[in-house]
Amino acid sequence: MRAHRVHVVGTGSHLPGEPIGNDIIESLAGPLPEDVGGDIGIESRHWIIDPVTGEHRDSNTGMAERAARAALADAGVEADEVDLLILATATPEYPLPPTVNLVQERLGTGPCATLELRSGGAGTAQAMELARLQMLTGAYRTALVIGSEATSPALAPIFLDVPAGKVRIRDRIPMYMFGDGAGAVVLRAEPGDSDGVVGGASRAIGPDRAPGIQVIGGGTHAPINQQLAAKRLVTLKVDVVSAGHFAPSLVAHAIGDTLAACEADPAGVDVCVVPEGSSGWMRAASDEGSVDRDEWTKIPGEFSDSLARRGALGCAGPLVCLDDAVRAGDIGPGQRVLLVGIESSKWVHAGVLVDWTMEENR
Repeated sequence: MRAHRVHVVGTGSHLPGEPIGNDIIESLAGPLPEDVGGDIGIESRHWIIDPVTGEHRDSNTGMAERAARAALADAGVEADEVDLLILATATPEYPLPPTVNLVQERLGTGPCATLELRSGGAGTAQAMELARLQMLTGAYRTALVIGSEATSPALAPIFLDVPAGKVRIRDRIPMYMFGDGAGAVVLRAEPGDSDGVVGGASRAIGPDRAPGIQVIGGGTHAPINQQLAAKRLVTLKVDVVSAGHFAPSLVAHAIGDTLAACEADPAGVDVCVVPEGSSGWMRAASDEGSVDRDEWTKIPGEFSDSLARRGALGCAGPLVCLDDAVRAGDIGPGQRVLLVGIESSKWVHAGVLVDWTMEENR
């Protein structure tokens, strides 16, 4: 059987509406202490909800569809060529049916294999590696991987009908942190045994740690009648201190484990896409002693992130940031790209290494 390699042949992303600056968040909920706001480091984000009324102006499925169509157009691939569709999200529209199948229907792919991952910010890196492994069996030729996140509906109850000064600081923090959006990549299996997606790695490294992020409500953890009687049906909790302290270690482990799995030298990495923090953030954590692996320090290339302009995007973050870097001309043929995703809810990291073959600014 002739050897094949899986290539990234298209990228795309979608962000809903106009950017929402920190001045708008401050008018809705109140300001953050200067040191907290500085640590978060986010200046704007996009939401599917109207920040004044809370009405939905878009949906998880809608964003995923638009990001997917952008990636397909970039690749010159028709929707009906997709035979493997994987979507990662922590904010599905319904418990059932899976959001991936709603996207499949809107795209018009026809019958194809579908899979949905609930893995937060690590999900799309995991999905790319799962797709690669499936495609190398020869079962699939064209895969569409999507990460999509709609967090703002869970934020609306925090501030709607509440005076800005009455919103607790701990409830303001998620409003400043999270954005909505979707990113996508098209993968193609082609004959050859060099370049393309090299491989990936993933691990949950904090099973005994308390969650850094929790979304409580709407599940089966408690009787539904008790949940309905609560002040809020859905509550988003963020342990900023734990997330800020441990997230750099997640990134370091993602980089180290992925390079080890691919038997790759960090000195060969040209671009490291880290959607929730730059190398400056990593260096500060290293100086504090919270990063116990050093492979990332040996990467001579650029660290790329768009956290400040996009907000924390969960599953969508890695692919939105990747698409931003491609559009900016920061990634091109012949470069080795390391894509990292991390999830602070239960401390999961993932990474995927790609020898880039897609033409620049096609």
